[in-house]
Amino acid sequence: MPPLTRYWIKAGFVNFSAALLLAVLIQLSSVIILPEFIFAMNPVYFHLFLVGWITQIIMGVSFWMFPPVNKDHPRGLEILGWISFVCINVGLICRVVGEPLVFLDPVSEWRWILIASAILQWIGGMLYVIHIWQRVKGKQIPATNVIRVL
Repeated sequence: MPPLTRYWIKAGFVNFSAALLLAVLIQLSSVIILPEFIFAMNPVYFHLFLVGWITQIIMGVSFWMFPPVNKDHPRGLEILGWISFVCINVGLICRVVGEPLVFLDPVSEWRWILIASAILQWIGGMLYVIHIWQRVKGKQIPATNVIRVL
C-alpha cells in the first residue's frame, strides 16, 4: 500500500472518530449543559463525516487500486495527490476551527476562515480529479487479439 494511501485512510479514520465524537456531543447538548459553540458543530460533523471520512477513504483506495499510468510512474505525478491531501485536510481543520468562532461572533473577522476552508477543499478535490483522471481507463486489448477475432 503506497504511503499516500495510508495517509488518506488514516486521516479518514481520525475524521470518522472526530465525527462520531461530535455526534455524541451534539446529542448530549440537548440533555446536559455544554459550551454554546456545540450548537454550531452540526455542519462540522457533516464535513468530517462526508469529506473527512467517506471522501478520503475513497481517494486513498482509488489512488492505490486504479490502473497504473505507465510502468515508470504507475501512479502518475504523485505530488498532485499529496497537495490534494494537504489542501483537503487543512480545509477541514479550518472548518472545525472557523465554524464555532463564527457562531460565537457572526460579525467577526473569523468568517474568512470558512471561505479559506471552502477554497482549500475545492482545490484539493480538483487536484485529486486532475491527478486520478488519467488512471480511469478501460481494459487495453492487444491489437493481435482484435485481428484474431475478425
